[in-house]
Amino acid sequence: MKKKKKKDTIIEENNTVEEELKEEVKEEVKEEKPKKEKKHKEKKEKIVKEVKKHNIILFLFWFLIILFLEASFKLIMGISFTLNSIINITLYSLMVSCILSFLSSVFPVKANRVIIPILLFILGLLFNVELVFHKIFKTYFSLTNLGLGDQAASFIKDALIGIFTNIHFILILLAPFIIYLFVKKRFEFKRISIKSAIAYILILASSIELFYLHMDMTKKDTNSTYYLYNKVNEMALSIDNLGVLNAYGLDFYRLIFGFEQELEVEKHPESLIDNADLNIEIVYDPNKLDLNFDKATNNSEIQKINSYVSSDKGTLQNEYTGKFKDYNLIYITAESFSDIAVDEEITPTLYKLTHSGFILNNFYNPYVLSTIGGEFQSLTGLYPDNTILTTWRSGNNYFPYGLATVFKGQNYNTYAYHNNSYVFQDRHKYLQSQGFDNFLACYNGLEKRMNCKLWPQSDEEMMKVTLDDYINSDKPFLAYYMTVSGHFQYNFKGDNSMCKRHQSEVANWKGDTSAKAYMATQIELDRALKVLIDALEEKGKLDKTVFVLMGDHYPYALSVSSINSIASYEKDGTVEVNHSNLILWNSAMEDVTIDKVAMSADVLPTVLNLFGIEYDSRLLTGRDILSDTEGLAVFKNRSWVTNKGTYFAANGSFVAKEGVTVEDGYVDNINSIVSNRLNISRLIVKNDYYSYLLR
Repeated sequence: MKKKKKKDTIIEENNTVEEELKEEVKEEVKEEKPKKEKKHKEKKEKIVKEVKKHNIILFLFWFLIILFLEASFKLIMGISFTLNSIINITLYSLMVSCILSFLSSVFPVKANRVIIPILLFILGLLFNVELVFHKIFKTYFSLTNLGLGDQAASFIKDALIGIFTNIHFILILLAPFIIYLFVKKRFEFKRISIKSAIAYILILASSIELFYLHMDMTKKDTNSTYYLYNKVNEMALSIDNLGVLNAYGLDFYRLIFGFEQELEVEKHPESLIDNADLNIEIVYDPNKLDLNFDKATNNSEIQKINSYVSSDKGTLQNEYTGKFKDYNLIYITAESFSDIAVDEEITPTLYKLTHSGFILNNFYNPYVLSTIGGEFQSLTGLYPDNTILTTWRSGNNYFPYGLATVFKGQNYNTYAYHNNSYVFQDRHKYLQSQGFDNFLACYNGLEKRMNCKLWPQSDEEMMKVTLDDYINSDKPFLAYYMTVSGHFQYNFKGDNSMCKRHQSEVANWKGDTSAKAYMATQIELDRALKVLIDALEEKGKLDKTVFVLMGDHYPYALSVSSINSIASYEKDGTVEVNHSNLILWNSAMEDVTIDKVAMSADVLPTVLNLFGIEYDSRLLTGRDILSDTEGLAVFKNRSWVTNKGTYFAANGSFVAKEGVTVEDGYVDNINSIVSNRLNISRLIVKNDYYSYLLR
């Protein structure tokens, strides 16, 4: 019994201890729970703070990188920092930074590790595309240029040279991507918080609001944000004033949704027209036809063209109208020909032809996207625009004033030649739209007559092997040549056959090595012209033949410093670098000096008037050089020059010529004329307007 009692006592004591222990544990649990909750809460708050901090850093990371790229690009390209461009770039960078911050933090951590370097590389690539494209072609890349992408293969070597020679600039624009690859292990990756997402949205909305507020405030300024967004489609001006990413965004939007530019009101005060040299006793008829501008159409753009063209006064005939009626015509678009190619000793034939006949002292050869832009101007009499070159090269448009079309209508035999591939840039298609149905070039027959395996091929040889096609013609003839001997690269160590062929002839000439190499290529053009002149003179046909020659563009592969090493005066890289010579020559005519400003698009209407061919001057945006209208030359970024001064579109400045009085509103009016002519040219090609009106 005692044992049992003792055992019960022990059990009871154990139970008591157990109960006490349980109570103690409960108390400890009660005390520990708030500690754990507090610790958990503190940990959660710490994580939230870290995420917030990370998202702020991420936003600043993208914002500073974009500013770095935009600023570096401006410095590399020599683009000035204006207050307008700084505000535009800053506000747009805020917008893009919000988007990139969201894209690089919204996915799981592993995905964000991959997304960030991809986005950095894409950013660097976008800037480098513009850099390299401009370094090679001296114009900015636009998404509309993708329609010309098939010619890229022909420029692969030039692209590689462009990349190699600009690798230091390329690496600068890829620096954020490259640096990131080395420091990525130190970079934290976290997913975005809801609060941060809201913050991004608020910053994005505020940036957009400020951007449009700035746009509205600068509505009346030259090249303002409003102007670039609503009035004009010009990649060069967009990059200069809006920044690269903004320009890309605008370009992409217009590629998808289109852009309909409005025509601006033009004023035509009498003071804009110089009548000092007009013979007021003679009243000339206008170069107009009786056209029906009321033909039914639902196309709003065609209606816009009808309204503009029908209200245009056009140009008057003049004392030179029909001067060369029934003469033969040799019409040449010469690869990279410029006034710097003219030298009395080195290129005597070019010197003779530019210093006799019609002598034009203020002729410009505006550069727009390589040869195709120059040939477009010389053959259509329209202002060039990157956005319409793809349509034009298709050959599907009707051109009633195409050279071969109009001269076949005058009972001429017509011919067209090119000493490079006949399919390059679809030349065989667009020449056919100009009426040339017997175009001969390398690889559609010309290779059987000459060596087409050289690069570049010989202009002199092309002239020699094609002369017999037309020189014995019993009817007047038109021979059109697109030359190639003047093509870059300009050096004596590469594979340019023309540079090497004439190297010894320029060895002791002025200029740097690149300029001398360029001059060597122009010697080949000089000799080609001599071949034509000598053969025509021998046949007794020279006095009844007119020569017209202009460049397709200035030698843009030369730096401005190289150009100035042989130029007769200091040229700037926007306007005067395009200054050139127009050969408009007949051996039997008296010399006529023309000081009026003129450009490549003016040549076709001038030729039509000289040959007495009826045409409607309102349907061409180029103007007869010999008419009484004011001269005007327009360049790739909408800069321009007249006899009263030069306008630089990038900064909106106008430099009047010495001693010239400029009326109030003159610059604004010429800007309107420039904008309208570019717009009308684009609409004419885009809508195949001639087919609607004249077929």
